[in-house]
Amino acid sequence: MIRRYAGRNDVHLTGVPAQTCRRTSDAITNLAHENNGIKNRVRQEGGIPPLVSLLHSVDPKVQRAVAGSLRTLAFKNDENKNIIVDLGSLPLLIQMLRAEDTTIHYEAVGVIGNLVHSSAVIKKRVLEEGALQPVINLLSSSCTDSQREAALLLGQFATAEGDYKHKIVQRGAVPPLIEMLSNDDNQLREMAAFALGRLAQNSDNQAGIVAQGGLPPLLDLLETCQSNLQHNAAFALYGLSDNEDNLLEFVREGAVQRIHECELVVQASKDCVNKLTKRLQDKLSTRILGQIMYVMQSSQAAGKQRIAVALSQLTSKEQPSGAQLRLIFLEKKALDVLLDMVQDPHMPVDMQRSAAKSLYRLAESCGAADRASVDDIMPKEPTVGGGRGEQTLLGVAYVNNPKSSDVTFVVEGRPFHAHRAGLLGSSEIFRTMFDGHYREKDASTIPIPNIRWEVFEKMMVCIYTGKVEVTPDLAQELLEVADQYMLETLKHLCEQAITDQLAPDNVSAAYDLADNYNAPELSKQCALYCLREQPEMVKGGSKTTPASYAIVMQKMAPRLREAVTDAINEKSNAMVS
Repeated sequence: MIRRYAGRNDVHLTGVPAQTCRRTSDAITNLAHENNGIKNRVRQEGGIPPLVSLLHSVDPKVQRAVAGSLRTLAFKNDENKNIIVDLGSLPLLIQMLRAEDTTIHYEAVGVIGNLVHSSAVIKKRVLEEGALQPVINLLSSSCTDSQREAALLLGQFATAEGDYKHKIVQRGAVPPLIEMLSNDDNQLREMAAFALGRLAQNSDNQAGIVAQGGLPPLLDLLETCQSNLQHNAAFALYGLSDNEDNLLEFVREGAVQRIHECELVVQASKDCVNKLTKRLQDKLSTRILGQIMYVMQSSQAAGKQRIAVALSQLTSKEQPSGAQLRLIFLEKKALDVLLDMVQDPHMPVDMQRSAAKSLYRLAESCGAADRASVDDIMPKEPTVGGGRGEQTLLGVAYVNNPKSSDVTFVVEGRPFHAHRAGLLGSSEIFRTMFDGHYREKDASTIPIPNIRWEVFEKMMVCIYTGKVEVTPDLAQELLEVADQYMLETLKHLCEQAITDQLAPDNVSAAYDLADNYNAPELSKQCALYCLREQPEMVKGGSKTTPASYAIVMQKMAPRLREAVTDAINEKSNAMVS
């Protein structure tokens, strides 16, 4: 039937012939849809040449139906593609892109899209025939289907040989693509992000897309819960991050924290965002850091806060260097900005949470969050000798053992046998007691008031062995006696035990305990706990509100500042040495 009417070579078919050609083309389209065997059969029966011939019909309905049929036959079928192109269809299809009838240019762009898919040769021919500008023009079409197909096609054109990424941008594609990112049609947004991601593989385009406002809508897509939108947005953002001039905008506009906080659906998107973050971290070592610091210094409070949060979230143990950490957070006072945010009772909860998260990440990156090890301060093996000032570990067998005992403590009215040799090196208090001018020096019995037997026994076990199990019920009392007798090993064990039991309802009290008994590691861990668990501490139902959380942080901020400052300086000095 199509041969019969195509053979007339009459582009002005009307009436029944035109209607027959249209319905026959529609039938072929429906039969061949997603059926490669039937697509091949149409080609083998000689159906493609008459369809291409009928494409020249002036009847828009015939032209549209024939284009739809060719579109279906070309989809993922290389032999059909080649025949359609070799029959000279490209010039007419490209002319159809300029049709005022939206249904015609929609079908035309669809045919071209299927022809160029996975075919660099056809893509090159299509571009040589002048398809680029009319496809770009379709981005502003009133037909969202045409817009979507045009965006997809431009993404494919961007990979063609030659500087087509640059040409597409020069010819005005970026503004309509950015506008499409905010459309209600998800498929349209997906294809726009896809095209921008391909265009963002060019350095000049990267800066241009951000300069024209492409960053915020791409971040909006990343925050959706739809995997295709997220992945295309992540890929585009990764491309934009390659230009160091864009780093300032990522930081200034709050993009870094939004990227960190979004919940990604698929692993591929997570991997892409991880690479994006790593790339942004690497850019901090370039000239752009000076520009960021200048902008932060000259910004209002909100701008300073966004930049400080972003910079802290870009830190890692590897990047930036110790010297750069010192510049950013100490000399330019980004640390003070973050600390002020968590101490402000009027700070919105989301910004408070962001600041707490950022401070904790900074502490991890510079080493301030590392927990001190008891092994670093205790003797490695029990010894039976030892000189003046060296701790002698007699071993557990000597705890409260009258054998060789030369001093007895009286605890709760009970004798506790001890050995001066094991006590002298344990702390300055015992050295003064037995080697100074106090009455205990020559006394054989020494009363110990205000310490329970169980607590005293554990203290002595620690002195004799260098270790002891600190149970939660005794941790506070043991910390008190550790401070009283200046027993650093026991104090660290108590700090660890109390740290392990921290909870939203006891962390403030634990900090006060650390302050009272000179336990800097515990006070640091309390502050870090509050940063790490800020969402848990202020969530609904908790006694802690954002305002009360800020008051708690006002108490802990000096210790936190001290810990982070010391760690940054240590890291910076280590690099210099």
